Order: sequence, then C-alpha cells, then structure tokens
Amino acid sequence: MTLPRQTGFFGHPAGLRTLFFAELWERFSYYGMRALLVLFMTAPLAAGGLGWDVAKAGPIYGLYTAMVYLFSMPGGWIADRIIGQRRAVLYGGLLIMAGHVVLAIPMEASFLPGLGLVVLGTGLLKPNISTIVGHLYAPDDERRDAGFSIFYIAINIGALLAPLVTASLAQEQWFKDILTGWGMSPASSWHWGFGATAIGMAFGVIWYVIDGKTLGDAGMKPAVSSEEDAAAAKRQFAIGAGALVAVIASVAALQMTGVIALTTSKISNAFGVFLLVAVVAFFGWLLFSSGWTKEERKRLIVLAVLFLGAAVFWSVFEQAGSTLTLFAERSTRNEVFGMSFGSGKWQSINSLWVVILAPVFAWLWVKLGSKNPSSATKFSLGLVFVSAGFILMVPAAQLAANGDRVGWWWLLGCYFLHTVGEMCISPVGLSAMTKLAPARVGSLMMGVWFMATSVGNFIGGQVASVYEKFSLPQLFSVVGLYALVFAVVLALLINPIKRMLARA
Repeated sequence: MTLPRQTGFFGHPAGLRTLFFAELWERFSYYGMRALLVLFMTAPLAAGGLGWDVAKAGPIYGLYTAMVYLFSMPGGWIADRIIGQRRAVLYGGLLIMAGHVVLAIPMEASFLPGLGLVVLGTGLLKPNISTIVGHLYAPDDERRDAGFSIFYIAINIGALLAPLVTASLAQEQWFKDILTGWGMSPASSWHWGFGATAIGMAFGVIWYVIDGKTLGDAGMKPAVSSEEDAAAAKRQFAIGAGALVAVIASVAALQMTGVIALTTSKISNAFGVFLLVAVVAFFGWLLFSSGWTKEERKRLIVLAVLFLGAAVFWSVFEQAGSTLTLFAERSTRNEVFGMSFGSGKWQSINSLWVVILAPVFAWLWVKLGSKNPSSATKFSLGLVFVSAGFILMVPAAQLAANGDRVGWWWLLGCYFLHTVGEMCISPVGLSAMTKLAPARVGSLMMGVWFMATSVGNFIGGQVASVYEKFSLPQLFSVVGLYALVFAVVLALLINPIKRMLARA
C-alpha cells in the first residue's frame, strides 16, 4: 500500500524517519563488524586473532559478504509470500543482534555460527527495509530518488561511526590497557568490538518498534492474492528450509566421519559454481517466464543489464574490506598530526565522503529534473569512478613495493573516487528496482539487487586471496582496467535501453 503524499521528514514522508534510524543502526552493526573481519582473521593467535593467512581469510570474507546479500533473495521472497516486509525487518534485526552477541564470545568455535546468524538476519532485513522506503512514494513521485539518497545517508552515518568505535575497542592500546587494568586479557579486545555491534543493532530494533506507527500499513501484509497462494508459499518454504538443513547436516556428518575433506578453497569454489548457476537459472526463469506483459519483460531486461553493471561495480568497490584494508594495515602510515590510529578506522572514510556527497547528489538529481541522466548512464559513470580509484592506487603501490609505508592521502583520494562512483550506482539502483520491478515481485527484485552485491563480494574475496601472490601495482592495475572495460560496455547500451523503455 502506498501512503498519501507526506512531507513530515525534511519534505519527505514521516515514515522515512523510522526507516532512516533503523537502517542507521543496522549498518552500524554490519560495518562495525566488517571493519574487523579480515584483520581479526589474519591477526596472530597471541594477539587474539585466528592466525589465518590471507589465502584463507580472503575467500572466507568473500563467502560471508556474498552470502549476506545472496540471502536477500529468499528474504525478499519470504516477505512477499509469507510474513510481509514489516515483520521481516523486525525478525531480521533480532537475528543480526543474536549473531553479533555470539561473535562477542571469545571462542574460535563461536566465529562461524555468529557469521551465520548475521547472514540469515541481513537476508531478511536488507531487501525489505529498502522496499518499504519505495512504498512511501507514488511511482511517479519526483522525490523518490532524493528519498533513497537520504536513506543512503543513514546507511553511511552508521557505517561512518561504527569503525571508529569498533576499531578503537579492538585495535588500540588505550582500551587494551583498560582491559589489563580490569584483570582481563588484552587479546580479548576484538570481541569487545564485536559486542559493540550487538548493542548498535539493539538500538535499531528498539527504534523500529517504537516509531513504526509512522509507516501506516506499508509492508504490513504479504503480496499474495489468496489464502491458497499463502498456504502454497508456506509449504514451499518448509520444503526449502528442510532441504537446506538436510544438506548442511549431511555435509557436516560426511566431514566429521572423514568421508570428505572440506577446505576453504573447495568451499569457495563450490559456492562460486552455485552462485553462477543460481544467477543464470534465476534470470533464465525471470526473462523467459510466460507470466509477464510485454512492458514488464522489457523492464526486466533493463534490470538484468543493471544487475551486471552493479555486480562488476561491487566486485571492485568491496575491495575496501579486503585488499584496501590490508594495504592500510601493511603499507600505509596510519597517523595524522603525529597521532596514530587503528587501520580499521579507514573503513569510515568512504562513509564520511558519502555523508558529505549524498546531499549534493540528492539535490543534483532533483535540480536536473527532466535532464536527469538515465540509470544506465549513472551506472556507467559509477564504473568509471571506481576504476579511477584503483588506477590512482597504482603509483601508491609502486612506492610501497620496497616495504615503505605511504601517506594516508592515497587512500583518502581512492575512497573519494569510489564514493562518487557509489553515489551514481547504489541509491540509483535501489530506486530503479522499486520503479521498474513488477509490483507482485517487488521484494524479490530488491533481493536481486542485493544478489548483484553478493556476486561482487564473492569476486572481491577471490581477488583478496591472491593479495600476497601478485605485486600490488599489477593487482590494482588489473582491477582498475577490468572496471573501465565494463564502463565502456554499459555506455554503449545506454541508447538501446532508452529506446526499449520508450516503447514499453
């Protein structure tokens, strides 16, 4: 249900306020943990880390971040068919909070289960909270793109604050000294960082419940048209969940009995094959299903093109949590005015740029009015800027090749260029999904958007795994040129896409 036009939150519907702060705290929890993830896995055992090498930590990071977004697909389907977006967001927040609580337990055995809970919770929350934002606006409301840009500010305020808190607790000596004074091991500081993310998610859940009245009926009910469809959806969910549990239990039993020997590379490769098959199968079903009108089919083709552009963009952009984090830890002088800081705090810089630039882009898209570039044009520009960020890092990598640490301004410039690219793709993509997707699969298509992020994160994790095998100038050059090639391809498709939508 679309609410009547409202202007209660900076000229936007009052419900945007509710979703703004709920998303802010959810992203605080996610990015606070993400800032520590690779660093925690690669830290020595004596320093409280897991002591893994980059070849193992990179694929695990990629698997985790890929699965977080891949589970947005079933999360969107569950909301569309069974529980509605509103309850999906609430249940997702509770699962995320539980996952961070488990990560805060100072035991290696709690690491993977904690990540698993965060995956399940984020899969429920992420696509559905974004879909509810779309419900606040009429399809032809000129404030829609600007509204998603404001929503994007919430994401990045949370992502800005979180690493400042969690990296301070996990990495910096002042807090380790406090732990020592309390009679606790300073090596446990990582888990205090994870604990802070659980508190952040708790704030988000509480706010969402208290202020939820501003949302009216938006997202309250699933989109199924009859009780028979609802019952069928519940049966399908039970079968799917049962099959998933059975597969996991079978693999675990075979591993424990020695029948199979799972390694990080085997799991990563298997997931890569599964992800490729899932993408091809889904878009095959989507594009060749007989249930769409001619107009809907054309829009779905456009969404498939944008999916490819987004997947390439995120595969480059999400190096922030892997290769760029390792560069910050190992090759950058992390000090300003003589004061040093934990390398995890670099994860705040992208979000700082977003908070600065998002209002500018929100104003720009509205100001351009009828001259506003198409989504495909913005996506192509986004790929150009993310490519430029890595090309900028090539001379920095050459300077660091001798083992010297480079100045902080290289990463600052890289993150600025990446953020400009992000502003051309991420809020625009969210808006395009809610605008172009058929209403009966609204949340599912939002899950498709996050599936693109999943593909990108998986590729990014694979790139991170070879961080120590190639020279950094080579690695950064290849990544930058890869994005640039796809920017050109997408630019060539801009006019065909315009003609297709004009005839839809």
